[in-house]
Amino acid sequence: MVVGDVTTSTDVLVIGAGPGGYVAAIRAAQLDLDVTLVEKGAYGGACLNRGCIPSKALINGSRLASEAGNAEELGIYADPTVALDEMISWKDGVVDQLTSGIEQLCTAAGVNLLNGTAKFAAENKIRIVHQGEGQGSESLKFEYCIIATGSRPIEIPEFDFDDERIVSSDGALNFETVPDELVIVGAGYIGMELATVYSRLGSDVSVVEMLEQALPSYQEDVASIVRKRAERLGVDFHFGYTADSWAKSDGKAALTAVPADEAAHDSAIELTADRILVAVGRRPVTDTLSIDDAGVETNAQGFIPTDSRCRTNKEHIFAVGDVAGEPMLAHKGSKEGEVAAEVIAGEPAAVDYQALPAAVFTDPEIGTVGLTENEAANEGMTPVTGEFQFQASGRALTANRTEGFVRIVAAKETERVIGAQIVGPEASELIAEIAAMIEMGAKLQDIGSTVHTHPTLSEAIMEAAQNARGKAIHRRN
Repeated sequence: MVVGDVTTSTDVLVIGAGPGGYVAAIRAAQLDLDVTLVEKGAYGGACLNRGCIPSKALINGSRLASEAGNAEELGIYADPTVALDEMISWKDGVVDQLTSGIEQLCTAAGVNLLNGTAKFAAENKIRIVHQGEGQGSESLKFEYCIIATGSRPIEIPEFDFDDERIVSSDGALNFETVPDELVIVGAGYIGMELATVYSRLGSDVSVVEMLEQALPSYQEDVASIVRKRAERLGVDFHFGYTADSWAKSDGKAALTAVPADEAAHDSAIELTADRILVAVGRRPVTDTLSIDDAGVETNAQGFIPTDSRCRTNKEHIFAVGDVAGEPMLAHKGSKEGEVAAEVIAGEPAAVDYQALPAAVFTDPEIGTVGLTENEAANEGMTPVTGEFQFQASGRALTANRTEGFVRIVAAKETERVIGAQIVGPEASELIAEIAAMIEMGAKLQDIGSTVHTHPTLSEAIMEAAQNARGKAIHRRN
């Protein structure tokens, strides 16, 4: 038991054991640095414990139930019963397996693990308050620090999270029963993924979005495919409305939404639900760090600006992952963690986001990387695009999953691949091929001349590349 405040030292202090932090710690230890990793909760951060992994577990479980119950076209007749508590228990088992694995990896790499809450005491000193009554605190001097404290769900006025009627995405991953009625505030990727899950499981889902389309950060022809599929699953959308207030009503929650633009909608609407899920984004966790005591600058939203080597305004302090700003992607945080560790070790590392993929695990999935056609044009390029529809894919037809397309963007003069958008089955997996091509500086011909296994979904990538060159076989050019 620690009863006083003792001071120790380390070469590299990492604050936060999420995908950015634990990767940074392991990589720094591999580079023969003395590393201390501080985490106040479970290893793996929001991604593993309250985000990426548990949500994908429920997405997969709900997909199996939905497909089994809607396969009459294939001659399959079933009426599956979903025990949500058992699905949640299975999801928790997956999470536990992965979190314990991360702790073991850190220990095996030689990382010193500390449990507690870290606050800066000076530019080169942190104070760690250990968890549990009577556990005391200690101070730690460091030569370098990597901040990887992640993000938390945003609350909106009048909708404080109470884990009963008003829940965040964290709470929505731990429902004991499927709500009969669920209202989701926000049609971004988190809201749309969870709308997909609970509509498949039998909830009557309504989505309130202040803008006029779902997934507003994606191209309209990509987002519309996902929205239309969600509507066929029974999701009811209310675009152009802002959640204003809520009240208890006959054992439920009654949400009042008002027009975001009175010229488009002239009256408020009321929606009743068992639960209201607020999914309007996430904010960085920097307010708990006493970050001013280290002299580290943050912007108006609380993010920590960094350079291409993940350095903050203090050259010995780095920031990686969600806390360093958009896009908030686990794999972005992991790559930044590696770069920060390598820079500290004196290696010539830097981040390069030109081939950074992103995915939305809706039905169907979305995968994107690089530039869109409009973005390329705005950067002064002359883009050329090629497309291939999954409805012409033999593998998609045999899987009965034909919605969507592959679009590849290239620079016209050189045919160098600069971006892609995929909406359709396994888009999150398929996008990796194009990301690799962008990273390698590949051209359309490189993709088109690569023999792809038949029948596979990846053939659509080959056909899209050939379509951009006017040489596709299985579609008109």
